[in-house]
Amino acid sequence: MTQAPATVRAHRRRHDREIIALAVPAFGALVAEPLFVMVDSAVVGHLGTPQLAGLGVAAALLMTAVSVFVFLAYATTAAVARRVGAGDLRAAIRQGMDGIWLALFLGTAVVAVTLPAAPWLVDVFGASETAAPHAITYLRISSLGIPAMLIVLAATGVLRGLQDTSTPLYVAVGGFAANAALNVGLVYGAGFGIAGSAWGTVIAQCGMAVAYLVVVVRGARTHGAPLRPDAAGIRASAQAGVPLLVRTLSLRAVLMIATAVAARMGDTDIAAHQIALSLWSLLAFALDAIAIAGQAIIGRYLGAGDSAGAREVCRRMVQWGIVSGFVLGILVILARPLFIPLFTGDQAVHDTLLPALLVIALSQPIAGVVFVLDGVLMGAGDGPYLAWAMLLTLAAFAPVALLVPVFGGGLTALWWAMTLMMAVRLLTLWWRARSGRWIVTGATR
Repeated sequence: MTQAPATVRAHRRRHDREIIALAVPAFGALVAEPLFVMVDSAVVGHLGTPQLAGLGVAAALLMTAVSVFVFLAYATTAAVARRVGAGDLRAAIRQGMDGIWLALFLGTAVVAVTLPAAPWLVDVFGASETAAPHAITYLRISSLGIPAMLIVLAATGVLRGLQDTSTPLYVAVGGFAANAALNVGLVYGAGFGIAGSAWGTVIAQCGMAVAYLVVVVRGARTHGAPLRPDAAGIRASAQAGVPLLVRTLSLRAVLMIATAVAARMGDTDIAAHQIALSLWSLLAFALDAIAIAGQAIIGRYLGAGDSAGAREVCRRMVQWGIVSGFVLGILVILARPLFIPLFTGDQAVHDTLLPALLVIALSQPIAGVVFVLDGVLMGAGDGPYLAWAMLLTLAAFAPVALLVPVFGGGLTALWWAMTLMMAVRLLTLWWRARSGRWIVTGATR
């Protein structure tokens, strides 16, 4: 039976309110995360070029390590949201605690590897003789904060699953402010140099982890959920995370291949590519906020057994993704005269970057749908399909990107290859969404 237009509009308004309520705070929290590195760079940059170069190498290693484990947030969000939809808050928080324990164990293992391997890792990343000592110092100290960083990821997933993206925003803003104050105080006030910056970041990260744990533990006590580690639950969390780990590594491989190809083209192209990639990443944060809302909402609908509602909200979020992509694309085109001078005064870099930005702008509607459907399938717990789809995308992208220097076209051709990558993702995700095979109702998948 066809719904009346007034009923359809009412449903859309309800979905819109839910999406906005979750996506806006999520965007704020996402943007706050990279600001940690920016603050460290601004503070350390005044110590000298070797220190800043060392920070750059160490920060790249740390960000790579943490991004690999982003599945702690994604898998936990989906699992917790399903149980919320099923009306079992005790089991939802219990599932979240399993994810937090897994984060602690993984973080401890990473620290155990990083501390002795720091000199080798810095050398592999090509740090110069003058920058290497600073990179090793920063990496060793900052690695002590990795367990806290992973706990933050998992706990963020818990709160997102509980349909709360406001608390992560408040914690992220508080952590950013604390990090900035501690960096200035320890680097210049206490005279600790780059080590002070690392310790300031570790302290801020630990403070964020404690804040999250206070909120989650309070919820556990309220609903009678146990806090002790459960081997079966932790194992289930790890199994749910493996496909998302494969997906994330495949996506990282795409970005690494693109950067390697740009580097082979020369200094001008790699400089322009890094600026383009920075903008692309910023736009991804905006679109990922809608995806996060999708993870939480879809998981809740499926947990409640409402497959029709899940389909309906999926359609509405796709519409949001398309519109957001068009808006972001137009903003990129309009803001080019303001954006490019912030990063470079080199006319050669400017001329190389300009057509690449136009390609990025044109691809944003595709990206909008891709991010939304990615979030929908994550919320549905459809990790194995996402893993295979991303591996297929990597297989399609790699040969095309590697042939760009052979056939010419420069950076613009490379970003058309990136657009092809997004188009392949769109096809695989759209096919899955249309098939309905991702719709599995119940408290667990």
